Order: sequence, then C-alpha cells, then structure tokens
Amino acid sequence: MRQLPLSVCFGAKIKELRKAHGLSQEAFADLCGFDRTYISGIERGKRNPSLSAIETLAKALNITVGNLFDGL
Repeated sequence: MRQLPLSVCFGAKIKELRKAHGLSQEAFADLCGFDRTYISGIERGKRNPSLSAIETLAKALNITVGNLFDGL
C-alpha cells in the first residue's frame, strides 16, 4: 500500500521518466510548453496538474496517460 501522497509518487514517476529520456527539467518543460518551475513543482509533489497537463506530460514522454500511473 502506498505510504506517500499520490502527488509525491506521481512527481517521482515523472522525474524518473524524464531522466530516463535524458531530459533536464528545462528541456522537458520546453517540450511540454510549461515553465520549468511548474515541472519542478510537479516532481516535488507540490503541484496538482490538470488532466490536460497530465496528457501533455504523457505525450512529451511518448507514453499513455495510463502508463504514468502504473505502479502508483
């Protein structure tokens, strides 16, 4: 069972996937059309991205929205 809040787990997953794609926060933010500080907030579990933002993150990583939640 998950011990940490979903926002923290989701952020860690985004960070893991971003790094696996060899992208800096700034490069990933540019790819998504977001500000780097917004990506940072998501990765730290401090921001609660909308469904459309989640879809944008998934597209930038070339995965499905469902894959972003696998294992959370």
